[in-house]
Amino acid sequence: MGRSVPTDGRSVEPPETTRTGAAARCLLVRQGVMQLPAFSHQAEPVRQVPVSEKQSIVLAEMLAANRESAFGHAHELGKVRTIDDYRKAVPIRYQEEFAPWVQRMADGESRVLSCEPPIAFLASSGTLGVPKRTPVTRTYLERCYLPFYLEASARLIGLQPEALGRSDSALNLWQDWRGHGEGAYVGPSQLDYRRLGVGAAGGSQAPWTYLPAEFDHSGPWDRAYLRLRIAVEHNLHFVIAINPAIAAALPYQLDLWWPRLVEDLARGTVGGIPFGPPNPQRARQIESVAQRTGKLRPSDIWPELKAVLTWNSYIAELYLPSVLAEYGATVRAVPAPIGSSEGLIALPTDPDRTDGPLAASTCLYEFVPADGEISPDSPTRLAHELEAGQDYHVVLSHLGGLYRCATRDIVSVTDHQEDTPWLSFAGRDSGAPAPGGAKVSEPQILRAMKGAVAATGMQIRNFTWAPQSDAHRLAIAFDRAPAPADVTQFSRILDKELASQSPAYRGARAANRVGAATTLAVPNANFLAHWSGRVQDGERPPLVKDRVFQRDIGIWTELTSEPLSGGGD
Repeated sequence: MGRSVPTDGRSVEPPETTRTGAAARCLLVRQGVMQLPAFSHQAEPVRQVPVSEKQSIVLAEMLAANRESAFGHAHELGKVRTIDDYRKAVPIRYQEEFAPWVQRMADGESRVLSCEPPIAFLASSGTLGVPKRTPVTRTYLERCYLPFYLEASARLIGLQPEALGRSDSALNLWQDWRGHGEGAYVGPSQLDYRRLGVGAAGGSQAPWTYLPAEFDHSGPWDRAYLRLRIAVEHNLHFVIAINPAIAAALPYQLDLWWPRLVEDLARGTVGGIPFGPPNPQRARQIESVAQRTGKLRPSDIWPELKAVLTWNSYIAELYLPSVLAEYGATVRAVPAPIGSSEGLIALPTDPDRTDGPLAASTCLYEFVPADGEISPDSPTRLAHELEAGQDYHVVLSHLGGLYRCATRDIVSVTDHQEDTPWLSFAGRDSGAPAPGGAKVSEPQILRAMKGAVAATGMQIRNFTWAPQSDAHRLAIAFDRAPAPADVTQFSRILDKELASQSPAYRGARAANRVGAATTLAVPNANFLAHWSGRVQDGERPPLVKDRVFQRDIGIWTELTSEPLSGGGD
């Protein structure tokens, strides 16, 4: 959401900020909690700018910044004047197809994808299991990426304004800059914002952000405990998870760790290392609650906890109500920005909705209808050409050095505010197998699941989907242990919902080429134990995400104790 300057010289504030906590944001900057040039005082009156004009400005800035790069020369960006010129000059590529250019930059070559040198290479989990590597420049990070997280932090502060002057009001479970990446690559959650002079990550000044040096080489599971151990002696108002699987894991971790927390508190240690004065009173409080209730909720430790910052769509849309109930009756979800390491897409602003306005001033966006395949020359639609009620593949470009990148994210257009589309994350283009030709997409599955949940009233805690040789098979953790008859009823309704959502599934079922989708009820503890096991094995929590389609036979067997009959890989 960095400001742009149109041809008439007036400052532009993009419309996607109009529903956010502007006053809280200004306080963040004034207090020095968050500093970013894009949020400096504006002397000129703000005007609304059509989304098409904002996108033209983004294109012009990107071309001006990078036409002299190696990529710019190879694609003759100096000759590009319009979006149509740009489409002709640059084919659509998937992120992994940029790998040769990214590696040249990582090896030290300058002016490859961007003329400005990268300050980091963001590594993240790929939809198909192939890690993604995205270079980012300081300009892109400060103008186009971090402002969204400032907006989200401002909305947290709006719930508890008195927390603004404190450094220990937010427990950031997503950010851990000491969880070093390999070589030149780090995850977005590993960026050390101190290098940028920006305290941009919520909770980045908290006492538990930088652990004692003895733990520099501890793994992510141990580091999560250590930060939590320090945080239990402070009065938290917010938890920052971003990845909802992290939010779902916190109550589970408290149940696992409360005896260890009690011991460390009583001794004044952190992970057995002397840290501060013993706190036997706090230890007794936690022990008493855990023994009396049989579990330890976040609100039992932090009674003034207000909100969890997290993505609230995808599978999490189905399970967040149950997760928040475990946090405490007054804890709510604040939706995190929609996006990925390639770029930001939208900023949800209403905690009761999963959609938000397109971040039209950050990236150049193109969209391909989701019912079609992406090819290098796929026809694309621009932001102002999107239709409400339709799903689209997202193609991103930005001045950090990314050009017509197919992100494999699918968004649904829910609404328009003037000419700005409102988007919700609908799923991933996961390329799942189609037994009997019964192809179903992630958005279709998620909508079918929502329909089945609404029709049966059976709430879920998680699920995953395994296409097998002759049918689709689901493993579902229901909020309450269901009777076998209820599971059968859920499967029957889900089959109807899938037929309603997917013409391919409906046709395959009518022709008896595939059996009805079936449901296997599994304990939610299986999903939590799997998540925890991966983190204990060294995967960073931000990378261990919910997946609609489960391709790994070993993981499916771990979750369900049954083998796949085929279709896994």
